[in-house]
Amino acid sequence: MAPTTIAAASSCMLLKTPFSLKRGSKALSFNNGRLLSKRLFSCNAIYNSQVRIKREGQPETLNYRVFFEDASGKKISPWHDVPLHLGNGVFNFIVEIPKESSAKMEVATVELYTPIKQDTKKGKLRYYPYNINWNYGLLPQTWEDPSFANSEVEGAFGDNDPVDVVEIGDSRGKIGEILKVKPLAALAMIDEGELDWKIVATSLDDPRASLVDDVNDVEKHFPGTLTAIRNWFRDYKIPDGKPANNFGLGNKAASKEYALKVIKETNESWAKLVKRSIPAGDLSLV
Repeated sequence: MAPTTIAAASSCMLLKTPFSLKRGSKALSFNNGRLLSKRLFSCNAIYNSQVRIKREGQPETLNYRVFFEDASGKKISPWHDVPLHLGNGVFNFIVEIPKESSAKMEVATVELYTPIKQDTKKGKLRYYPYNINWNYGLLPQTWEDPSFANSEVEGAFGDNDPVDVVEIGDSRGKIGEILKVKPLAALAMIDEGELDWKIVATSLDDPRASLVDDVNDVEKHFPGTLTAIRNWFRDYKIPDGKPANNFGLGNKAASKEYALKVIKETNESWAKLVKRSIPAGDLSLV
């Protein structure tokens, strides 16, 4: 199958302040195609505005994979090599599960180049019991540290995955599509004792994007959506005989400011991970 080319913006940034880098800077060194320095930042040396999607295998089979390639055809990681921050409160979001679908697609964090695949359990493909009603995926270059107990959310430890995004715009995304989004709110889901953040965001291309900038705007222009998201993620395991998931922070959606705090902290955790300051275990850092 021929690769599909999608456009995505790129940037280099320090965790606190965006900046530009010169290729000849002495502060930089190369590691698996990525730029590293003594200061934590998220950037990719080979990343450019054209990312190609290459599908291997047939959808809804055990060997189906969605790989990411740069313009030269070199495989890159959607988790590690697609930049997180685009500046001005805008972020890259990678669609794993398009809205109104039920196949449980996810970045394979333990496989080389972390392609998107369908999750499995006991050798069988996993599906949600009903369609998810929003585009769902991840923020690249983030990681929920399983060794960190969050004192603000019942001491729950991170779930060892990138941060999840629920994108509430009208359009249906495609698996592997990279969208520019702005965060609006955060939900602190606790899944079997693990903290599993859900960042609520909207694509900048959505007709209502200019109307929403924080959690209260979501209630006004997307009425009932925050409650629907919380209820969906609370209850989706019940048909399989499991208990409902819980939510911290008073069972309410936190503000945009709080969502940005979560993104910053998990980006910092990811930076420590790829610098090997924290044990990676089985996670792929390529």
